[in-house]
Amino acid sequence: MIRVLIADDQAMVRTGFSMIIGAQPDMAVVGEAADGVAAVELARRLRPDVVLLDIRMPRLDGLEALRLLAGPGVTDPIRVVVVTTFDLDEYVHTALSNGACGFLLKDSGPALLVEAVRAAVSGDALISPSITVRLLEHLSSPAPRYDDGGLSPRELDVVKLVARGLTNAEIAARLFIAVGTVKTHLASVQTKLPARNRVEIAAWAWERRLVG
Repeated sequence: MIRVLIADDQAMVRTGFSMIIGAQPDMAVVGEAADGVAAVELARRLRPDVVLLDIRMPRLDGLEALRLLAGPGVTDPIRVVVVTTFDLDEYVHTALSNGACGFLLKDSGPALLVEAVRAAVSGDALISPSITVRLLEHLSSPAPRYDDGGLSPRELDVVKLVARGLTNAEIAARLFIAVGTVKTHLASVQTKLPARNRVEIAAWAWERRLVG
């Protein structure tokens, strides 16, 4: 059972997230917090598998709470997925540098929220596709010589769609393959490149100008 702590100052948001998580057969909400101080205290006491953390909260903002739970120097970090209304680049960079395992917008939808929790548990990181694409578009390094990284044509197809911000389900539909097949391709891609997660896979593709 994946144990999830929800931290958000809006009761309606906490209720909505709780319903989404509670509807999963392998997930359970173990606690809720309405401010950053309570979030840190509950997370340290309950040791959930994943914390869903808002940024703008009373008493202690989410980014500082994140630093205390997963930032540099934390000996036993807790997996944290930031879920917020604000997609400012500064917030994204700060969250990722402070150890976030994901960064989602609140309007990303239930499926992506659940996928982000699963990704965090498996050691991966998931960022809202729209944010990923925007950040990677800013890459300004000169295009290297063509490099397929040893990937097969089908693996390259999957990588290009990851770089465009598509989810596994959307990639499967686009390529007329099963979601499980997409996951198998991505596992192979991570081994070949190597890349730790889909964000690094997307960065690899953008750096080589495989998408545009």
